[in-house]
Amino acid sequence: MNRMCIGAAFVAGAALLSLVNGCALAARSGDALVSLDLGPWSRPSGFASADAQRCFDEGLTLAYAFNHDEAVRRFEAAARHDPSHPMPYWGIALVHGPHVNKPDLPRDRARAAFAAWTEADARADRASPVERALIEALGARYSADPDAPRAPLDRAYADAMRTVHARFPDDPDVGALTAEALMDLQPWDYWAADGAPKGNTTEFIAILERDLERFPTNPGLNHLYIHAMEAGPMPQKAKAAADRLRSLTPDAGHLLHMPAHIDIRLGDFELASEANRVAMAADARLEAATPRAGFYRVYMAHNPHFLAFTSMMQGNFANAHAAARAMIDGMPQEFIREAGAIADGFAPVEVHVLVRFGKWSEILELPAFAEHLPFANATRHYARGVALTALDRTDEAAHELAALEATAAKLDARIIGINEARVVIRIARDLLAGELAFRRGDRDGGLALLRAAVATEDTLLYMEPPDWMMPARHPLGAALLEAGRFDEAARVFREDLARFPENGWALFGLSQAMEGLGDANAAADARRRHREAFAHADVELRSPCFCQPGVGFGALRMLVPKR
Repeated sequence: MNRMCIGAAFVAGAALLSLVNGCALAARSGDALVSLDLGPWSRPSGFASADAQRCFDEGLTLAYAFNHDEAVRRFEAAARHDPSHPMPYWGIALVHGPHVNKPDLPRDRARAAFAAWTEADARADRASPVERALIEALGARYSADPDAPRAPLDRAYADAMRTVHARFPDDPDVGALTAEALMDLQPWDYWAADGAPKGNTTEFIAILERDLERFPTNPGLNHLYIHAMEAGPMPQKAKAAADRLRSLTPDAGHLLHMPAHIDIRLGDFELASEANRVAMAADARLEAATPRAGFYRVYMAHNPHFLAFTSMMQGNFANAHAAARAMIDGMPQEFIREAGAIADGFAPVEVHVLVRFGKWSEILELPAFAEHLPFANATRHYARGVALTALDRTDEAAHELAALEATAAKLDARIIGINEARVVIRIARDLLAGELAFRRGDRDGGLALLRAAVATEDTLLYMEPPDWMMPARHPLGAALLEAGRFDEAARVFREDLARFPENGWALFGLSQAMEGLGDANAAADARRRHREAFAHADVELRSPCFCQPGVGFGALRMLVPKR
C-alpha cells in the first residue's frame, strides 16, 4: 500500500472516531477522548455507572495494548465518573510504572505512580477481595522515594503478584498481570540460544497457557503469550493467539500489529505485512483525533519499521521504501530529539532498505544524520562503503570504513532496540570490511570477516524486526557462491532459513548452491519455494545479495519479473 492510499484510509477512519461515548464525555473540557472500539473485554468492578465501567474497561485494554498514556486518560475519566472507586487510581498507578519496553522509571512517572497508588489504597475498602489484593500488590512496586532502585521493587511486585495469583487462580486479569510482572524481570530474555527457557519463562508460560484455554478473548493474555513464544523453539503454539488478535480489538493498533511477530517466525511475510498495515491505519485514526501520543510514538514507528522489514524479505522495494519513508515522515522532530537512543535505532531504516535492494546511487546521495544520532551515522558510513565497494570504488570505500570505525568508537552505552549499539555496529563493520577485502581479491580474509559478522549477529537478543535488518548470512552466502564454496554456502542459507523461514533471498541462494553441488532436485525445490516467497517481489535477483554480481548460472538466475 503506498503512502497516498494509507493516508486516504487514515482520513476515512478518523471520521469514524469523531463520535463520543460516556467515557469520552467524562474528559476535561478541551481534552475530549475519542470513541474507540477496543473489543469485548470487561472487568466488572461495581462502578456507580455504566460510563465509569466503560472507561475503566477501555483503560485496561489500552494497558494490555501498551498504549499507557491513553490508558491513563481513560482511567482518569473513570475516576471522574466514580471518584470514590479505587480501581481507576489502581489503573493509573499500574500504567505509570515500568514495562517490558521501558524498564526504567523516570522520576516524574515514579511520583505519579506512587501518588495514584496512594489514592487507590485510600479507597480500598470499596474494592472486592481480589481487587484489594491487586492494590496491595501494586504497593510493593513503588516507593515514596522516586530515586529508589528499581530491581528490588520489581522483584517485590512480581512476588506479590505470585501471591495474588495463588489466592485467585481463576481470575484472567490476575493471570495476565502476574505473567507480565514476571516477564518484566527479564525483558526480551526468555530463551537461551539452544531453545531452553530462561529464568521465569516456564512459570509465566504455564500461567498464560492455562488462562488462555479458559479466557481466549482476554487481550493481555494473547499479547503476552505472543511475546513469550516468538523467540522460542515453538512459535507455532502462539498462532491461535495471533489469529485472535487480528480482529479482537479493532482500534488498538499495537494489538493489531502483534500477529506479525508470529507470522514472521512461521515464514508468512505477506500476512505479517498486512498486520502492520492494519495497525498503521488504526494508529493513524487515533493520532488524528489525539495527537499527543507520548511513549506510544515508539509503537507507531514500530509498525512501518516492521513493514519495511517484511517487505524487504518479500523482495518488494516499493513497499519497503514507502514504509521506511512513512516511518521517518511520521516521527515528529521533537520525538527524534527527545527519544535519544530509541530514535537513533529507528532513524537508519531507509538506509537498510537501500542496501538490501542495491540502490547504490541513492545511498551515496543520502545526507548525514544529526550529530545526536551516532548509530545512524555509523550505519550510513557502512551503507556508503558497501555501495562504493559494489561500484569497484574500493579506495573510497576504505575511507568510509575508517569513518565507520571512528564513529563507532564514539558510541556510548546506548541500546538500539534491545541490544547494545556497539555490538550491533560491529556487524556493520565486519560486513563492510569483509566485502571490501573480498572485492580487492583477499577472498579468505573477506570470508573470515563476513563469518565474524554472522557470529556477532547470532549473539544479539531476539527482536522483530531484528536490530540489524540485513541478515549477515546473505552477503556471506553470496560471497561463498562467488568463491565456488557451494557446500558451505548451502549450510549458511539453511541456517538463515531456520532464522527467517521461507525468505526468498536465502531460498534463491540455496538454489544456486545446490545447482553448484549438482543436486538438481534440491535446486528445483528451492527455486519453487523461492517463487512462492517472492510472489509480491518487484526486483530481479542474480544473487542473494546485491553486493555480489551472482555466480552466472544462466537461466538459474531466476529473474523475477518486475510488476
